[in-house]
Order: sequence, then structure tokens, then C-alpha cells
Amino acid sequence: MEQHKNTAHNTRTIVVTGASSGAGRAIALAFAANHDRLVISSRNLVALEELASECESLGAEVKCVACDTSDYHQVINLAAQAADFRDGIDVWVNNAGVLAMGSFDETPMEVSEQVIRTNLLGYMHSAHAVMPYFKNQGHGILINNISIGGFLPVPFGAGYSAAKFGLRGFSASLKSELRAYKNIHICDAFPGFLDTPGMQHAANYTGKALKPGPLVYDPNRLANEILKLSLNPRPEKMIGSFSTLMRLSRALLPTLTTTIAGSLIRSYLTHAKTIGPTNGNIFSPVAYGNSVHGGWGMPGKPKAHRKYIAIAAGLLLSALLIKRKW
Repeated sequence: MEQHKNTAHNTRTIVVTGASSGAGRAIALAFAANHDRLVISSRNLVALEELASECESLGAEVKCVACDTSDYHQVINLAAQAADFRDGIDVWVNNAGVLAMGSFDETPMEVSEQVIRTNLLGYMHSAHAVMPYFKNQGHGILINNISIGGFLPVPFGAGYSAAKFGLRGFSASLKSELRAYKNIHICDAFPGFLDTPGMQHAANYTGKALKPGPLVYDPNRLANEILKLSLNPRPEKMIGSFSTLMRLSRALLPTLTTTIAGSLIRSYLTHAKTIGPTNGNIFSPVAYGNSVHGGWGMPGKPKAHRKYIAIAAGLLLSALLIKRKW
């Protein structure tokens, strides 16, 4: 893991939501290795306390706050506790999220609603809660972990896509609104698919066992990029060649890109193992999968992705040539 050491004179207070597993856990560890002061939150206090011990062993001061970001009052409490921890909030990382997969009409509407409450309103709750602190102190950085799902719709994940596309609009509006505040930054991160336990935690109404595509990235790569954004903020950051390629593909060939994505998922679901429906962690945390990695990929070996990226690039180029011909 890369390290960007703080000095004793500029230790910052960092809030990370959804820190108990996956990308959030990796992000917290990256800031801990940087000797930042951490306020970590999630619905799973036991997992947070385990993470806190790991962060403290890296030299960080840590506070754990149980928080369901879909509940605005809990987020207000999180912001207040973070600000009281050591005089203000320097960086807030919006990361808490859930996933539900299934045909839209076969997915319970209350599940889709909760996905949007967490993945969209949760980010808005956090921004609304922290912004007064940022304005009062005259500085602050809000980092939104959005994912390539903000550009590429996910077939059989309508609620997830609605939230991720909504986040892009919300963030763009907020950036424009805050233009006069030169030292308040809104940064959006768009990683590709990550090797996290998120798929094991997902609500699933497809009737088939879920797994991500063959190209997944190490969450530590995202964590290091988010740390860099906190040190040198910029409006957005595409993380990984695949996310950049998919964004370009969707912009240039929206119908073809979405059609191919849907075909790949339908093909997988046709052959996957049959299982029963589950709500996953949509409404409450689960007692498994609290590590950084989900065991899907090859952490630390980005070169292994090159063949998939090359294939995707070849398909994109072929499609562009065909489009130009016609």
C-alpha cells in the first residue's frame, strides 16, 4: 500500500462511511497508514471496532460511530461526533452502499427504495450534514465513491443504477453551487469493478448465484487514489483503464454498450448455479464478509487485467469503425 505521510502538525480528521468491509475498509486503512485521524462508521459496530484496532496499529487515532447513512438523523450525529473528536472535519468520504440484483418487477419495491436511500440519499445526507462545518471553517473535501456504475447502467440493477446516475447529477449541482468557496472541494471517484465482499452481501432476486465479471480491481488501488484526492483534490477521477474505457464506450456507443452488457449478464444467469432469493444486507448488516477483498480477483496484479482491457478496446474500436462505415 502506498503511503503519503503526514507530519505531526497537519494531522487531519477523516470521516469514512461504510468502513466495515470492502472499499471502505481499504480506504480507512490507507488514511491510517498516512497517520490521519479517523472517524469510521457503518451499521456494524463489531466490525468497526476490529478495523479500529488495525488502524491504531498503523499509528492512527480512531473513533467508531455506528451509523446507517439512509437515516439523516444518524448522519447528523455522525458529523457532530466527528467535529467534536478533534476540532472540525477535514475530509468526508462517502462510501456506504448496497446492491440489489434482479428483474425490476421481481425485486420488492421496498428493496429498491432502500438501495436508493442508502446509495443516493445517504450521500446527500452526508453532504448536507458536513457542509455547514466546511463553510464555517472555510475548507473541506467531500469525496464521493460513485463507481463506473455512474456512467454504465447495470441490467437487473435498476435501483442501483438510478442511485449512481443520480449521484452524478447531485454532485455536479453541488460543485456549481459551491464555486465561490475556493477551499471546499467535491471530488468524485469512478472505479471499475472491485474485488470486495459486496457481491456476497447483495440482495439477490435473480434466482442464480452472483459473481462479478472477470475484470476486478484491488480495492487498495481505489483507496490509494482516494487518499491522493484528499491531498490534491480534483473534480473527478476515473480509476482503472476499464472504467475509462467503459465511460468512453457508453458515451460514443450507448445502445451497443448497454446491449452487450445486458447480453453478458443474461448469458451468465442462464448458466449460474440456482439459489433462493435473499435480502442480503439491504436492511441490516450481515455477520460475514468484513474483509477488504471478496476473493474474486487477483489483488496486486493489475497486469492480469490487460487481456480483458485489450479485448474490450478491440471491440470498441471495431464498433467505432462499423459505425463510421455506416
